[in-house]
Amino acid sequence: MRQLPQRMSEKLYKNDYVPEETLKLRKKFRSFAEKELFPIAYELGQRRESNENFPMELFKSMAKKGFFKVPHKKKDGGMGLKYPACAAATLAEEMAYISASFSGSVNAHFLLAGMSLAQGSNYIKRNYLKPLIECEAIGAFAMTEPQSGSDVRSSSLITKATKARGGYIVSGQKRYITNAGIADYTTTLVDLNGKSCMFVIDMKSKGVRTSEPDKKLGNRGELTYDIYFDKVRVPKENLIGEVGDGLKVCLRALMYGRTGIGAGGVGMAQSAFDESVSFMNERKAFGKTISQFQHWQFLMAERAIEIENARNLYIKSGLQIDSGNQFPILESSGAKFYGSKISVDMARDAVQIFGGYGLMVELGHDKSTYKVEEIYRDSKVGEIYEGSNEIHKMVIAREIFGR
Repeated sequence: MRQLPQRMSEKLYKNDYVPEETLKLRKKFRSFAEKELFPIAYELGQRRESNENFPMELFKSMAKKGFFKVPHKKKDGGMGLKYPACAAATLAEEMAYISASFSGSVNAHFLLAGMSLAQGSNYIKRNYLKPLIECEAIGAFAMTEPQSGSDVRSSSLITKATKARGGYIVSGQKRYITNAGIADYTTTLVDLNGKSCMFVIDMKSKGVRTSEPDKKLGNRGELTYDIYFDKVRVPKENLIGEVGDGLKVCLRALMYGRTGIGAGGVGMAQSAFDESVSFMNERKAFGKTISQFQHWQFLMAERAIEIENARNLYIKSGLQIDSGNQFPILESSGAKFYGSKISVDMARDAVQIFGGYGLMVELGHDKSTYKVEEIYRDSKVGEIYEGSNEIHKMVIAREIFGR
């Protein structure tokens, strides 16, 4: 069985600026990740995608510990934290350090679906948000479509709604939707006569079906699907906010989601870094350890600072949200862009540091496994989903130069 390497973040970095509330919760998140997630993390990362592989017991364990309450207000059934976004992002980092697949599934459930439901009516909070927090139901968040990922303007959406007696009729298709095949309901972005709307749609409704789970390069434990809506009746009570608020509801949830992706990237990068340091201190070449070669010393010095920069960005984004800034554009896009980039850069370097071992899923000689190949596969999606990194550069550039 794999062993966890020494946590270099504990040795290198100071957390004086992070709220004490967040630091206490980080310890709880880490304890869960190491004790309950780590023993099955290898299987989660390597098994081919199937509904049967969804880690339901881990989700229920997280709910019992109150983790899904983290981003929510007390009156909505949450913890009522002073720094909820900061804590939620920290949870994403700790889960991704052990398993990026699991972190992605959790984020879709409690951040994207959860934070969009939190913007709904008391009816929505009572009937959909509360069961999600208690893990009596699994949530999904459906925004992306086959022809459009980053462009979710109402005019670009093929998922359409029309008014009907007592509610709406929805038809269309969504793609790459995490948890959809096992979800009880999904928050869904649709176009209604040129205006964006966000609905809660029961996945058991007549006219709703999903594809088989996608087979992917990485993040195999994070199950994604297409959802097909064929004249699905949606009660009027299931509209989140008002007609025309759909994109705004999405963006508020995505501020949490993008901050979480940045944090997940930090978790993967830190894991690859720690695995590399442990290997470099043991592996010898030309009479000395790899850690004694200046090339690798200098590279790892750069990566150490970049990882800390990425961590600071996601913490800053979380603190901005917690201070009342619902749309911290620069911080959230910066955290997502930089956190996902450093995870890819560090994972690529880790594979190189491990040499042939870096390519191994399992070594035939002794059945040993090496985590860096999994991180290498899992890290890439962070540069693509919830707005590609090219889109986030455009967003950041607009903050500099205007539209």
